[in-house]
Amino acid sequence: MKHKNGFNPLSRTTAHRRALHRNMVTSLFKYERITTTKQKAMEVRRTAEKLITRSKVDTFNNRRHAAKYLWDNDILKKLFTEIGPRMKDRNGGYTRILKIGFREGDAADVAILELVDYDFEKKEKDSKKKEDSKKAEPKKSVSEKKSSFKPSKPDSESKKGSDSVVDNKSNRRYNRVKGS
Repeated sequence: MKHKNGFNPLSRTTAHRRALHRNMVTSLFKYERITTTKQKAMEVRRTAEKLITRSKVDTFNNRRHAAKYLWDNDILKKLFTEIGPRMKDRNGGYTRILKIGFREGDAADVAILELVDYDFEKKEKDSKKKEDSKKAEPKKSVSEKKSSFKPSKPDSESKKGSDSVVDNKSNRRYNRVKGS
């Protein structure tokens, strides 16, 4: 029976589960958007929402409580100086879970966990600036070019009409959810 089970143990030991929560919450506040399985996203969301609620009031005790969950002090500062004040007018619901499909290897539900006020256009502009600065760098020598990785199939050889989506950033393939 599942009576009074308040959380999903995610088939992990307590120490492993705590480390997983800490890693994922730290990554969420660092990048403001992470891709993970739906079940992990639902569990991490609980911790993240509680920390954001505490970060709205910058007190010594709230910082100590948040420091238990975050690995990096820079991210702790970001939580209390940027994320908390941005969410000041909200009474909960600081994150959203977007389902993006199924992972190809094990057909696990994959979802994006992001902060509600995540600015996708701003992140695109920042990445374009980085790409422009990379183009200005000197070209590689011939020996370095030979050692670079080449994909086995170009994009044009991909199956037409397939139900899979390829995430270009991570080169992961997801099966499309029916009806979306």
